[in-house]
Amino acid sequence: MSAVAVPAVAPSRPAWSTDLPVLAVAVVWGSSYLAAKGITTPQTVVAVLVLRFAVVLPVLAVAGARGLRALTAAQWRGAGLLGLILSGIFLLETYGIVHTSATNAGLIISLTMIFTPLAESAVTRTRPTGRFLLAAGLSVVGVVLLTQGGGFTSPSGGDLLMLLAALARTVHVLAMARIKAVQSADSLPLTTVQLGSAVAVFAVLAAVPGTGTAPWAVAAGFGAGEWAGLLFLAAFCTLFAFFVQMWAVRRTSPSRVSLLLGTEPLWAAAVGIAIGGERLGMLGAVGAVLVLAGTAWGRRGARV
Repeated sequence: MSAVAVPAVAPSRPAWSTDLPVLAVAVVWGSSYLAAKGITTPQTVVAVLVLRFAVVLPVLAVAGARGLRALTAAQWRGAGLLGLILSGIFLLETYGIVHTSATNAGLIISLTMIFTPLAESAVTRTRPTGRFLLAAGLSVVGVVLLTQGGGFTSPSGGDLLMLLAALARTVHVLAMARIKAVQSADSLPLTTVQLGSAVAVFAVLAAVPGTGTAPWAVAAGFGAGEWAGLLFLAAFCTLFAFFVQMWAVRRTSPSRVSLLLGTEPLWAAAVGIAIGGERLGMLGAVGAVLVLAGTAWGRRGARV
């Protein structure tokens, strides 16, 4: 697509060198839903988010201290704004996860791969290719079948929250590509400021009465399994994932990043079935195939 505020991919850089790390993010994000369900309840959502982000923030601050000092005021503001959007994504996702299945959560969030190119087209006043639109439609049908694999029912509250999270992810990806102040800064300090802004939001919410169990009380009640799940979410699904996403979106287009992340529902379904004992049924299996086919076809059809 044209008129996107990201540098073009250098001819000497093979596409897979950017695509593979983004695909790895899709794998860990796909597995994150079951991990989050295992350590989170409706009363501990905010507390778990505080712990998840606070675990990695000191490491980032120390590793990126020099980069943080080099950021301009505009870059601090841009990264801080991205962090506010990020906090909304995680709140919507985590509350959604505890009210739906891990498989459904991963599948519905995949609609980001549809929303992002369409939103990017609206912003840049370009039209997506016909092949991409067909691929997007194929993916939507696949997601519908996946989420209704056990029979067609009304969407749950958790499903609707995951849909809102997909929209918020679209805003986040486009903002990363279009906030000019962050384009020239290193990914590490930008990621640090983003996560710092998000954990500040979660800490404020945790201090508000009625938002659930306090973070320290949740931490005290964790056993080895819960801590292992939290560290996985912190190190791989937060630190690694958002560092790679910011790195990649400045080397290719938001549409390409979202299309690669569109394989996330398949990993979520695979983990949910293999480890969580969830079932898709025949319709769900057909839906998984359609999502995979639509993602692959759309990736080739997007203007990147």
